Amino acid sequence: MIALPRSMPRTASHVLGAGGSRQGERRGMLARVALLGEVDARTFAVLDDRYGVVRMRSGAVANKRALAACEVLVTNGLQGVTADELDRFPALKLVASLGSGVDTDALGECRARGLQVTNTPGVLAEDVADLALGLLIAAVRRICVGHDFVRNGRWPAGRMPLTGSLRGARVGMIGLGKTGRALARRLVACGVEMSYHCYRTKSDIDYRFWPDLIEMAKYSTILVACCPGGDATRGIVSREVLSAIGPRGTFVNVGHGSVVDEPAMIELLETGRLGAAALDVFADEPNVPEALMALDNVVLQPHQGSATADARHAMSNQLIDNIEALFAGRALLSPVDDDGAGDY
Repeated sequence: MIALPRSMPRTASHVLGAGGSRQGERRGMLARVALLGEVDARTFAVLDDRYGVVRMRSGAVANKRALAACEVLVTNGLQGVTADELDRFPALKLVASLGSGVDTDALGECRARGLQVTNTPGVLAEDVADLALGLLIAAVRRICVGHDFVRNGRWPAGRMPLTGSLRGARVGMIGLGKTGRALARRLVACGVEMSYHCYRTKSDIDYRFWPDLIEMAKYSTILVACCPGGDATRGIVSREVLSAIGPRGTFVNVGHGSVVDEPAMIELLETGRLGAAALDVFADEPNVPEALMALDNVVLQPHQGSATADARHAMSNQLIDNIEALFAGRALLSPVDDDGAGDY
């Protein structure tokens, strides 16, 4: 674990802002880490104290001398980095994402340039699984509808309509990495039947494996996406998959917005051909389609899966440890595989 000193020394971190840039050498040396996007204050303070940080700003004018010394580029897992932005870092060795998502980090371009890529998976699995279970139950039992039913004073006029149940539910999981397994443990305790689909079977898992996602969707009453984003999973939850769940089925997404055909999902929810959805991630965050917000058979969250103090502290530690390993010449803790599919 990384311990933050009681009082952080003042450092002259580089700041490249929309209104210009300044060189700002730190202790006579240029910074070794660049930051693209926002991270928490604690992560920034530790990195700046150890290595110096060039904080990139939207619309910044590039300070070539400052960027030339940067060996690590830190992203926040949402904004990511483009191939053009990689061109600005001639000494770059590592792209480190503070989050599990790397689908915005130009993986193919990183590989072509011989750059290593890391993320912070695993440490957020339990918290994401907690939220996923809550979303799933909220959608099936229509908890948000019931909340509004009471608050809007409708109860005295009559009872709320009956809801679905987890009794006899068949849950199909798309992706069975650490988050998927953590959620499956919780669901098994609820008495549901578990099955899964991913790019290969898991020899240590007894749940039923479905090589065909559409067939699993037809069998399932609840379909949960726990898979990472990227080319390997883009659009995997297609119109055909969502239609297969049916008008009494529920779709839950705590993976990535890119894995689902969002317009098709909205249409199916609006027309009753998909029963309900519970969503923590979206195609164009933080912009959520108004059509989704108008539906009472949808439960929405603002990408809160890992948004706990414990999870974010652990993610910060993993990011910092990966960077420390790079500079120490040790193996990285959580390197991203070639296609970014991770445990999918």
